[in-house]
Amino acid sequence: MTITTRLKALLLGGTLFCTLTYAHVHPQTQTPAANAQVQAPSEVKIEFDGPLEPAFSTLSVSDAGGRVVSTAKSQVDVGDKRRLTVALPSLPPGKYTVHWVAVAADGHRTQGAYSFSIQ
Repeated sequence: MTITTRLKALLLGGTLFCTLTYAHVHPQTQTPAANAQVQAPSEVKIEFDGPLEPAFSTLSVSDAGGRVVSTAKSQVDVGDKRRLTVALPSLPPGKYTVHWVAVAADGHRTQGAYSFSIQ
């Protein structure tokens, strides 16, 4: 094996290791969407780009005053581990913020928030 071949193998191996080691999940679609003005939704749903760890991934919704309005527990869909949902009670018009924590199947954590408004 030449030095060039060894170097290429090391670089390729290192790249694959880094890609596999840092597998964070990120939102792909959000319903309601960020900054959307909608009729009162019955749930919030986020689809991520990879499978989630159900025990540690959460989704909650709070009102403009910071009070959590999502009284149900969020759930990772058993049929599609990339989907995280939380049911909502009937909500009045106003601005709401979705807070999410996504833990990938390999344990890496990401989090974020976005808002939507009910007309």
